[in-house]
Amino acid sequence: MSDPEIRDDRAAGRLEAVSGGEVVGRIEYFVLESPERALVPVHTIVEPAHEGKGIAGSLTRELFALAGREHSAVASLCPYVTKWIERHPDEASSADQDLVVAAKEWLSAHPGRF
Repeated sequence: MSDPEIRDDRAAGRLEAVSGGEVVGRIEYFVLESPERALVPVHTIVEPAHEGKGIAGSLTRELFALAGREHSAVASLCPYVTKWIERHPDEASSADQDLVVAAKEWLSAHPGRF
């Protein structure tokens, strides 16, 4: 399998990995505007037939690249992304705890979103 194309479907809140016209993985996220702008990943999902191919890692790298281009932080609520940050401190850093708390409050106030 060649590397999947990664595209940002901002309106749907998904960063998608596409291979052969099929979405094979995604990070579901929202954009937090306050107390500072941040991309907030909530779930990372890779289709079972495509697990173990580095798709989740590629999506996470692109999430951080996207945040960098937008001058935004990444406040992870996603267990996979949080572990990825811990394993790749040279590529990503954890958001300030106040920002993570604000992201949790936003998510709690929008229970049907994810």
